[in-house]
Amino acid sequence: MGLREEAMGCVRLTVTGTVQGVGFRAYVRDEARRLFITGWVRNRANGSVEVLACGPETALEALTERIAKGPAGAQVMGLEREMADEGRVPESFLVRYDEI
Repeated sequence: MGLREEAMGCVRLTVTGTVQGVGFRAYVRDEARRLFITGWVRNRANGSVEVLACGPETALEALTERIAKGPAGAQVMGLEREMADEGRVPESFLVRYDEI
């Protein structure tokens, strides 16, 4: 099945470990853009990082694998993934600065 025929979807990822202060959001943004995924990434007040990613399922799987590895300096200890039903998704992939 080609990208045009593949089902599109959105996932919400919560990443825990050493994922703040190590360039994690920029890494996720760059990897998502390479995969033509839209959405956003932001830090959470509890030290985790939250990601909303929308695109073809194969691209979402690839992004999830890349996030699990993380950039140099990061140490991913946990990764939760759930399907998301987002009505309003950015046209590109953004770093959000509204920490929750």
